[in-house]
This record gives sequence, C-alpha cells and structure tokens, in this order.
Amino acid sequence: MKKLLSTLLVAAVAAAALPAAAETVVIVSPSNPASRMFSEQAAQFFLGKSAQFTPIDQAEGSAIRTEFYKKVSNMEASQVKAAWLKLVFTGKATAEPKEYKSDADVKKAVAADPKAIGYINKSSVDDTVKVILTLQ
Repeated sequence: MKKLLSTLLVAAVAAAALPAAAETVVIVSPSNPASRMFSEQAAQFFLGKSAQFTPIDQAEGSAIRTEFYKKVSNMEASQVKAAWLKLVFTGKATAEPKEYKSDADVKKAVAADPKAIGYINKSSVDDTVKVILTLQ
C-alpha cells in the first residue's frame, strides 16, 4: 500500500511539472469588423475555400502550424499542402498563404492588413491584433 501511494505521489508531481499546452488563437487586425469565428469558418479561409480573408500561415513544419490545422480541419500538414497545390494547379487560387517564421512576424503582417487572418500562441497576443477564436 505504501508503495502504491508513493507511486501515485510521484505520478502526480510529474504530471504537475509538465508544461501546459499552449493555446492557439486566430487573430485579425483591430480594424477588421470580425469579432468572433468558429473553427469551421477558420478552416474555410486557411484551406482556400473562401477569399473573404487573406490567410497568413506559420512556417511549414512548425509545431503550431501542425497543431492549428489538426484542430480546425482535422488534417495533417501534408493534406493541407496537397489541397493548396490542387487549388493553385486548377486556377482556383494563385498561391498558397504567405508563411512567417514567428508569432511576432505573423502579428505584424496581420496588424498591417485589415483582410489578413493568422494564428499565434495566446501568450503572444497584444493590442496590435484582435483575437476572434481560441483553440484548445
């Protein structure tokens, strides 16, 4: 019994020490009239199914990009890439979304363009952008 309690205590301490998963947020410029959005709507913009917003992507292969597409579309990065290549090949899109290397770069691009939409870690949000969706 003592060994079981000791094992449970060690497991609880280890679980508490794990870093909390970062929340990803979808952002727009403060001058954009949008105030909230559903995951399904965000997927439409980031998969090229709507031109209402200009999607701004994180760097290919980044953890946040992989997590974002999994959460909003339940797609792997390779599936998203294939979807965009198909749109470009068929003429339904001219190019894939622009990619930026960091949250700061995405924030700067989104803040500068009222039609832009991007995603960053919640901890990177400041008053230069407006959060319209939080993914958990």
